Amino acid sequence: MIETTQFADIPTTTLADLLGRDRVMDIGIRPLWGPVPRVAGPAFTVRCPPGDNLMLHAAIHRAPAGSVIVVESGDLDHALAGGNVCAVAQRRGVAGFVLDGLIRDLAEVREARFPVFARGVIPIPGAKNAVAPLGGGVRCGGVRVEAGDVVVADEEGVVAVPAARRADVLAAARAKLAKEAAETLDDWEAAHRARIDEILAQGGFEG
Repeated sequence: MIETTQFADIPTTTLADLLGRDRVMDIGIRPLWGPVPRVAGPAFTVRCPPGDNLMLHAAIHRAPAGSVIVVESGDLDHALAGGNVCAVAQRRGVAGFVLDGLIRDLAEVREARFPVFARGVIPIPGAKNAVAPLGGGVRCGGVRVEAGDVVVADEEGVVAVPAARRADVLAAARAKLAKEAAETLDDWEAAHRARIDEILAQGGFEG
C-alpha cells in the first residue's frame, strides 16, 4: 500500500507535469505564509455554504491525523477559520488546510507554522448554522477532490492526485525526478535547444 506521506518528497511541479492542468488548483489557492513546508496527505473533504463555517469547525475534531482538510466554499466575505481552529487542527495532527475561501488571525497561524492554502484573509467570521455531511466530493480551486485523494501543496501550488492512481503517479514521479537528477545542465541545455530549434524550423522560423 502506498502511504500518502511518500508524496511529501514530490514537488507539485512534477505532479503537474504528469497529471495536467485539470488536477492543479487555480492560482487563487496559495500559501498564506512562507516559506511554507510541502504538505501531503489524504483529503478530508468538507463543504461549507457561503457565510457559514460550521462543518469545517466540526471537521477538525473528526479528520484523521495526517489528513489535509479540503474545503469547498468560495466565500470571499467571511472567514472559514481562525487561529484557535488552526491550532486545534494542528494539535490533532492535521497536516494542513486547503480552503476555497478565507481565514483570519493570520499572525497566529503563521507563528504556529500551520500550513494554510487559501484565497486570503478577512477579519469577519462566518456563522455556524449549516449542517452537511462530511467526506463527499468537493470542488476546490476548480478541481474536483474526493475523500482520500492525495493532496500535495507547496509554494508552487496545490495538486490533487486521484486515489486510484496514486501508486502509478508516485512511481512515475520518482522516475522523472531520478532522470532529472542524473542530467547535467549542459545535457538539458543541449536537448532543450535541439527541441526548440526543431519546433521553430517546423513553424518556418528562420534566424
